[in-house]
Order: sequence, then structure tokens, then C-alpha cells
Amino acid sequence: MVHGELFDVAIIGGGPAGLSAGVALARALRSVVVVDAGEQRNLKAEGVHGFLSREGMSPKELVSAGREELARYGGTAIEGFVTSASRDGGNFILSLKDGSTIAARRLLIASGITDELPELPGLAERWGRDVLYCPYCHGWEIRNQRIGILASDSNAVPEALTFRQWSPDVTLLLNGALSLSPEEEEQLRVRDVRVVDGRVQRLETDNDRLVGVVLDGGSVVPLDVLAVSPATVSKANMLQRLGLEPCGLDEGEGTCLETDESGRTSCPGVWAAGNATDVSAQVMTAAAAGLRAAAAINADLVLADTRQAVQEARAYAR
Repeated sequence: MVHGELFDVAIIGGGPAGLSAGVALARALRSVVVVDAGEQRNLKAEGVHGFLSREGMSPKELVSAGREELARYGGTAIEGFVTSASRDGGNFILSLKDGSTIAARRLLIASGITDELPELPGLAERWGRDVLYCPYCHGWEIRNQRIGILASDSNAVPEALTFRQWSPDVTLLLNGALSLSPEEEEQLRVRDVRVVDGRVQRLETDNDRLVGVVLDGGSVVPLDVLAVSPATVSKANMLQRLGLEPCGLDEGEGTCLETDESGRTSCPGVWAAGNATDVSAQVMTAAAAGLRAAAAINADLVLADTRQAVQEARAYAR
């Protein structure tokens, strides 16, 4: 099936960044379609945090509210998985997994990222509950609990010191991933962060609650929460035919798209926003990035429309 309409903007990804951009563009009287595969990064989380007036709201409810706003202003949201994007003259063609295509003058990539978790038995099942990574997303909810930091690189030290803000009971699990410098040892000691050597073998649970981790020697470290640092991998592989490839991160493992401050990529006519370009973006900052990219896209279309109008006026005057 081919969607016959040529949209002003097609947005890949229907999370906070994509929907925020979609609503802004629809309010600018642009024809816009949001294509959503329904795989938002935070869907397993119990609630959204750090989003003014939406504190604790279910991620699914936030998406649903965003879709309703988009429809209210004339935007379109469809469920689908974009497999590739290509050029057709000055426009773009999105090919979807179901065989349909969508044509648009501009693209916004808000497809987000995938968190690749450490391979520990029982860990993935608890992701977003008592296995997490962002203190600003979950710190209030886990305050004063027993928090473990599973080290994967040297960033584990500042991570442990940060989580210490929310609890006096923080344990850094070295997990064979790093050796501490004397300065790091001092920092952890004066902040009463315990350091445990040995590799973590699995999670210990009781009545569907995390109660600790089991080390390679068989001993158990009691915990209520385990903080991990997943690799954050871009989901923008559909852009290869446009010559856009995700690049490595400055810090940590993973990939993302490079953009300027407005979200513009190196490919003319293509912008990116949210976790697709900033893996640390929270819900509110992702939504703000979508709004910023929408304004830049509309400004670009205004210029294009003006150039077209000038050309037509000159041709008519001849």
C-alpha cells in the first residue's frame, strides 16, 4: 500500500521527542505523520519523572495523551516499523515493514535507542523496576534503600557518589571492571560508599523483589536496587541509503546520530531529536529537543516555500 499524500514532515518514532515535534508542526499548519513502532525506551518504567506536571504518569498514558494532542491539531499517527528511507527527487520515501510507503518533504528521526543490558541471569526481567540506571529518573523513589552500583568502567565511581545523594547505603560492585586509584578510594571512603570486589554472577530475588546479588564466591550482597550502565545503541539503521550512519559515543558504549544544536543532521532535509541524538536525554529534555527540531524544520520549509513562490512568480511574469 502507498500513502498517496505527500506530507510536509514524516517523523520516525512516536515517543516524547517525536510527538512533541509532531504537535508543534501540526500547530504550524504543516501536514505531519508520526510512524511509531511502539518500542519506546521507557515503556517498562512504572512512571515518568522529571516532567513538570506529569510526575509519575505512566509512559503509555503519556504517549496516548500525545497522540490525542497530535490528532486534535490535524496530525496523523500510524503504527509501523520503518525499514528504510530513500530520496525521490527532493522528497523522501519511507518503506515500512508491511510493504507500505510514505512520502515526505522533510524527515525527523526520533526512533530512540535500545539499552543493551549486562548479561546477568534475572537482570533483564527487572529492568525499569529495581534494576535501573538514572538517579534523576528514580532517585526519589529509591531514597534510603540499599543501592548497588554494578561497575562496567571508570564512570562507576562518579555514579556511586551521585547515588549516595539519595541513600546512605550505597555499595560499589567492582565486578572485575576497574581498579580504583588512591584518590577514588578516598572519595568513596569519606562518602561511606562500600566497595565490594569479585564478580557478580546473578541476582537474588524474593517474592518478585530484588534482595541482593550473588558473587562468584557464593556470598550475597544484600540490595534493594541495582544500578547498571547499559550500552545505548541507536535504532536509526534505516538511514543507510541516505548516507547517514550512527556514530560512537564520546563516553560509554553505544551509538547515536550526530546533529547540530537544532537537530539538523549532515543529510540535507533530515533532523534528529531525543535519545536518537542524545542518549542521556530524559523525557522532558527529549520532548524539548523535538520542539526545537520542529521549529527548525518549519523554518526550513518556510524558506523552501518562499523560494518556490518566487520562482513561480518570476516564471509567470515572463
